[in-house]
Amino acid sequence: MKLKPIFAGLMLLAAGANAQQKVIQLYPGAAPGSESWNWDEAVSENNAANTKKVYNVVHPTLGVFLPDASIANGTAVIICPGGSFQTLSIDNEGNEEAKWLNEHGVAAFVLKYRLVHSLTTDPVKEVLAKRGTKAGSEEAAKVIPLAIADARLAIAYVREHAAEFNLSASRIGIMGFSAGGTLAAASAYDYTPANKPDFVAPIYPYIPAKIQTVIKADAPPMFIAAASDDDLGLAPHSVDLYNKWLASKHIAELHMYTKGGHGFGMRKQNLPTDHWIDRFGDWLDQQGLLTPIDPKVKTPRQKAEQAEADRRQNEKRNHDDWANVNRYRPDNEKVPAPTANEKRVVYMGDSITDFWINNDPAFWSSNPYYDRGISGQTTTQMLVRFRDDVIDLKPAVVVILAGINDIAENNGPIKLEDVFGNLQSMALLAKAANIKVVLSSVLPAFDFPWRPGMEPAPKVMRLNAMLKDFAAKNNMVYLDYFTTMADERNGLPKNLSGDGVHPNLAGYKVMEPLAQKAITEALKKK
Repeated sequence: MKLKPIFAGLMLLAAGANAQQKVIQLYPGAAPGSESWNWDEAVSENNAANTKKVYNVVHPTLGVFLPDASIANGTAVIICPGGSFQTLSIDNEGNEEAKWLNEHGVAAFVLKYRLVHSLTTDPVKEVLAKRGTKAGSEEAAKVIPLAIADARLAIAYVREHAAEFNLSASRIGIMGFSAGGTLAAASAYDYTPANKPDFVAPIYPYIPAKIQTVIKADAPPMFIAAASDDDLGLAPHSVDLYNKWLASKHIAELHMYTKGGHGFGMRKQNLPTDHWIDRFGDWLDQQGLLTPIDPKVKTPRQKAEQAEADRRQNEKRNHDDWANVNRYRPDNEKVPAPTANEKRVVYMGDSITDFWINNDPAFWSSNPYYDRGISGQTTTQMLVRFRDDVIDLKPAVVVILAGINDIAENNGPIKLEDVFGNLQSMALLAKAANIKVVLSSVLPAFDFPWRPGMEPAPKVMRLNAMLKDFAAKNNMVYLDYFTTMADERNGLPKNLSGDGVHPNLAGYKVMEPLAQKAITEALKKK
């Protein structure tokens, strides 16, 4: 039978990854077994536990947290918060774990499962009053089967909709804390092909004997974490579960911490338990669950390793050849002397110029243009290599586009007047060599993805004003990309750039006719 859960609505709480993107209602109507429940779900912020608690859940839901597509690996975890079957510690044992998983490329679905009815607005106080009593145990016993059913349905739902969330249907796991750990552990028994978890992570779980039936031959691998000083005395439950999984020759890993108490979740206590989720990440990696199903996607670890390799390479290059004069030396040696009527043009710049030729190679191959951009460079570096990469090529025109990396302080702080001075020096060196100069405006930028919060737009506009004035006074062409490309924030709009700094193909298509018009104008100047 095909599942038909209802979308409860799209909740745009924040942009991008690490935000809950929507909430899914698991049952199309009243959940079976609780049709007569007529109370309303609520949230308690002020309570003895000093943490956000959801209570009186009647209609089970899944909160969807999807990672950024650039790091998504196709693995999903359903998270079941704890709370003695009467509350849900929704942040400490739910949303915060979801965000951590997203940062590691894993999709997360936070489950709100059915709970014991709270009669007051202080469900934590009620839990504490009933703890250890027969009445409390009987209430929990009635709701546990319903909560387990919710968890099983959650697994089945995510698997059925795996393609919709860009997931692998064979990488659907479940994690639970305390009472939520009961649900996670129970899902590892008596499952069907539709609701079988591919891996299970009970964290300081409560495991009643009645849910521990026969461990099947294809039981999922299990990760368990708890503390020996668990306030509720549940540490033996984790040890017992681990031993049973080990005895049945299934994959299991147990982390039993000396201290941490019960309910540590993502709470920071300056104890080793603060890092249990890192160990869970290691375990996922060992199981191959962090390796992207799409071979084109790199894991955060691979990206970090690549970034470190790039840093080392840049450090070595900066030591051996700070201005990267060697980058174009082999190409420059192959450039023939210009013919009598050749109108050769060299584009000098940073990544915006460097990436241009790969984004639109036809623009370069169909014109007498030479791209001499180097990603990440500042004007100081360009000035050092200006003779090698521009003057010695004897172009008719040079198009200079630079300054954004200085504003980003790629090589450390620099005064805007000094950036302008470097650009002046390049322009005057070209003029002295009888090369016509096109001074390009710096492209709009509202923020830097690699160095956020620097508010570059005002500096970009100030530098552009200096360049425009200098060009007018020195019979040079000022190429104004900024006015045409800036949005209402004085940044690059999304249709012209993927990151707000570097143009995409559409952005370059805007720039190309402007550049060619400026080149034509420069060639006419005496």
